[in-house]
Amino acid sequence: MRPSNSVPRHARNQFAGLWFLILLFTGMAQADTLPDFRALVRENQAAVVNISTTQKLRAPRWSAPPGFDQLPEDSPFRDFFRRFGGGGEPAEREAHSLGSGFVISSDGKILTNAHVVDGADKIIVTLVDHSEHPAKVMGVDKATDVAVLKIDTNKLTAAGFGDSDKLEVGEWVIAIGAPFGLDYTATQGIVSALGRDLHEGRSNYVPFIQTDVALNPGNSGGPLFNTHGEVVGINSQIYSGTGGFMGLSFAIPINVARNVAEQLEKTGHVTRGWLGIGIQGVDGDLAKSFGLDRPRGALVSSVDSAGPAAKAGIKAGDIILSYDGKDIEEASRLAPLVGATPIGTTVNLKVQRDGKMLTIPVKIQTLKNETADNTAAQSEDNHRAALNVSVGEVPPELRRRLDLKSGGALVNEVHDGPAAHAGVREGDVILQLNGKEVGGPGELPKIVESLPRGKPVSLLVQRGEGRLFLAVTLPANSK
Repeated sequence: MRPSNSVPRHARNQFAGLWFLILLFTGMAQADTLPDFRALVRENQAAVVNISTTQKLRAPRWSAPPGFDQLPEDSPFRDFFRRFGGGGEPAEREAHSLGSGFVISSDGKILTNAHVVDGADKIIVTLVDHSEHPAKVMGVDKATDVAVLKIDTNKLTAAGFGDSDKLEVGEWVIAIGAPFGLDYTATQGIVSALGRDLHEGRSNYVPFIQTDVALNPGNSGGPLFNTHGEVVGINSQIYSGTGGFMGLSFAIPINVARNVAEQLEKTGHVTRGWLGIGIQGVDGDLAKSFGLDRPRGALVSSVDSAGPAAKAGIKAGDIILSYDGKDIEEASRLAPLVGATPIGTTVNLKVQRDGKMLTIPVKIQTLKNETADNTAAQSEDNHRAALNVSVGEVPPELRRRLDLKSGGALVNEVHDGPAAHAGVREGDVILQLNGKEVGGPGELPKIVESLPRGKPVSLLVQRGEGRLFLAVTLPANSK
């Protein structure tokens, strides 16, 4: 006799069939949840490129000590100072860096980060077939960290674009790039958050995509794909206390990057919309004090009297709750929307003022000095090769502190070259060059081009509270 707890054979067969169905459906569910990226990588790998740059750096010139000329010719000290900086030519060395990018047109246009090619004297793009091509910079926009390159080749495989506005938190994404120079490395993860404001210079215009995709140095400029094989972002930076990946990666939304790239290709610079207001976020206490049901919106803290918001009647203390029909949940959401608005467009702002809801139409104007800033960035190679400095607009606070009424170009970086040899420092404001007023950073390249070569010219700078004339000489063979 069978034990009373035994199972008949036909019942066991039924249980086996049931378990098979359970496992089958479980496997199907897992297949839907965990995507297979193999086909995606195969189909899109050819659109990804590696970017290597070379920058020539020169060690600062050392000065011989007082009395050097009086030393006897056979003095060992004279030989020592000749060898180690006694007035000799500065030593030159090359710095190399690596990054990533991706093809956006079959005729050789490539999208990457501005910081990948910043200051580069030579740019080489390596394709999937390992062929190397010298690249030219078509345009750079440091505010969004976007750059467009061009290589002389045809019939390339271009990446397809997705819609970054349709991304959702939890969505699977994959990056392909060259971390630490290890080309065509694929890493995957999910979208962790959207619309991140990283509180940096360019963050005002970039609502970053946050992911947990593993990125490391060398990934910068590479594409972030969705599961349909469409580019939804440009991998830009990571949050790290060590320099390596710590679980937080950030990408520029492709909708932002495409807008910037199209403007760079057409005009060489980027034009952004401008409201003319200062804003801040709304926390719990502020929400209560202004009668809001919860923390949201952008609180107007200041209004530029000459800006479009002032002309439309926007006041300090207003809380902007929507812009052109788009809700403003976080204050950081406003600047990217304004910046992407075509100049001359009239948009409706939904505003809370003194507990009342108002709809105020505002005509968007061009961001002050935006064209000049981008022209300066585009022409940077021209005047960098001559003065070898990077300049930008003088911030309003600094202008007020220095009592500068108008004009000037703020020196952001000084590399070894004529300006450095003349004594120009970071933080100086260039006011005149060869007797010509510098109206802004966009005017500097034009003045530089007109300067005589091989002879000193005067350079007037504002340094702190005082002004100082310096003599700068451009090399006779510079352009």
